[in-house]
Amino acid sequence: MSFDLIIVLLLLAAAVAMFALNRPRMDAVALLMMTALPFTGVITMNEALAGFSDPNIVLIAALFVVGEGLMRTGVTHRLGDWLVSRSARSETRLIVLMMIVVAGIGSVMSSTAVVAIFIPVVLRIARSTSTAPSRLMMPLSFAGLFSGMMTLIATPPNLVVNGELVRRGYEGFHLFSITPFGLPLLAIGIAYMLIARRWLTTPVSIERPGRPRPHLSEWIEEYGLAEREYRLRITSRSSLIGKTLQDLDLRGSSGMSIVAIERSGRFANRFIRPEASTQLQAGDVLFLDLFVPSTDIDEFRRRFGLEKLPLSGTYFSDRSQEIGMAEVMIPSGSPLIGKTIIEARIRSQYGLTVIGLRRGSEARGKSLLHDKLQLGDTLLLVGRWKQIRRLQMGGKEVILLDLPAEIDDAIPAPTRAPHALLSLAVVIVLMVTGAVPNVQAALIGCLMLGMFRCLDLDSAYRSIHWQSIVLIVGMLPFSLALQKTGGVDLAADALLGMAGDTHPRIVLAAIFIITAALGLFVSNTATAVLMAPVALAVAEAMQASPYPFAMIVGLAASCAFMTPVSSPVNTLVVGPGNYEFSDFVKVGVPFALIALVISVTLIPWLLPF
Repeated sequence: MSFDLIIVLLLLAAAVAMFALNRPRMDAVALLMMTALPFTGVITMNEALAGFSDPNIVLIAALFVVGEGLMRTGVTHRLGDWLVSRSARSETRLIVLMMIVVAGIGSVMSSTAVVAIFIPVVLRIARSTSTAPSRLMMPLSFAGLFSGMMTLIATPPNLVVNGELVRRGYEGFHLFSITPFGLPLLAIGIAYMLIARRWLTTPVSIERPGRPRPHLSEWIEEYGLAEREYRLRITSRSSLIGKTLQDLDLRGSSGMSIVAIERSGRFANRFIRPEASTQLQAGDVLFLDLFVPSTDIDEFRRRFGLEKLPLSGTYFSDRSQEIGMAEVMIPSGSPLIGKTIIEARIRSQYGLTVIGLRRGSEARGKSLLHDKLQLGDTLLLVGRWKQIRRLQMGGKEVILLDLPAEIDDAIPAPTRAPHALLSLAVVIVLMVTGAVPNVQAALIGCLMLGMFRCLDLDSAYRSIHWQSIVLIVGMLPFSLALQKTGGVDLAADALLGMAGDTHPRIVLAAIFIITAALGLFVSNTATAVLMAPVALAVAEAMQASPYPFAMIVGLAASCAFMTPVSSPVNTLVVGPGNYEFSDFVKVGVPFALIALVISVTLIPWLLPF
């Protein structure tokens, strides 16, 4: 063992110790190692920084952007809603469905891509079900790793092993050659995570730091909004067709305000801003606020030919992804002082409807339209989130006091969901067919999302989880350092030395253990590159079929459960799940042993020596 190898191993041990203690945080440890390794002389500073130009790093960053585009257009929200509805608020059923869906989608595209896309979905589910994200993020990463065992194209290590077989003159694996091994591991992995989730009780606040934001339900109760809401559809025989809101003057004539209008679009329904010039059409759904209790809503509906639609949430709270609220205050010097709500023309100015007025601690509902506004009055506004966000830019008329917690679930571009799905479909097709490199496919998807206005550059940059990027880049130099100092060759020679007369199953187990051990610190793709030739050489030395030995490398490379740096899939969930190094050890090591037993049992049965 050379002196250089000893130094590299000591640095590696120091990194592992700091990871285990979680002092300092993991991305800081990665930066320390990236700075320290060039001092050994084994690698240069340029080689230590080479990870920033690694296509896989760019791919991961691009996939964060793709995930953000799906989130901003509501695709992930709808998928999360489907998972929640199917799970009936059962955490057990939720984990089962989530892992099956992620593993299924990951079988035809990058597992890293799938996990990056599902992170916002899982965070939203955790928020809506009041579940600690730590109980869901680890199952998500496990499912991402299992997806690599579903098909040949699911993960690079599979392709590396298959390529080594072909280079040595053997027939390669078929698309579903790995599936018979992956499906049992997925089923057992799901059962295992239903038990192991109890070990993941990291306390995580799913609210932002600082004073907790109010929820819409609190304002609905505080301002007495319950039973004031109605959803009415304009039928084909309605006399409102073709009329503008200015013509109707519903506030003055009927004591009601139009909060929003839902109109059928080409691909999906969309909410439009109610303005004086808005012309009503057949099929439009009016979201009405009835602030005068004496108004006969049934008589109004019959008179104008409207159809009453059911409500599934108190005061449109079931539409909180599109419709929101905000509290504003009348400041000193505001031109609104002394005017009534109608005279203030707040809807014309901000595109929002006043549905509540509070003076001191008293909410004034019945006299809402007729009271003259005073200094310090608090108004509750309702409308589309796009208009509500504009209140944050400030103004002399009103001061924004508070926004509800539901703003985090708002969908900025709901009408762009079909475009986001088209962009994702293009990325998947390009990745599956191999028409272009994966990183180029992801960048094409990012450009399409921008072209379709699913997101802007600012939101794209904010979506990238830089802590994960730095952690991966900082640990990549260890792979090169171990190769240069002969650390990997040393392990390979030891494996070849033990082949001898040992039973093939024991050799398979040894290959699995060494591959998984290397994967603790080296990317699983690099591990497959290093171990595939060794495994095939052992098979030839034993005069055995190469396929069991190639398969064990592919499976072991995907069993990167044991540390957060074993795979980018694990690294991605560290921040959102608030995990420490020890969380992966206590959950991943037992299952890696289970996977070892299953693999050594199944492989000789399905792929005889």
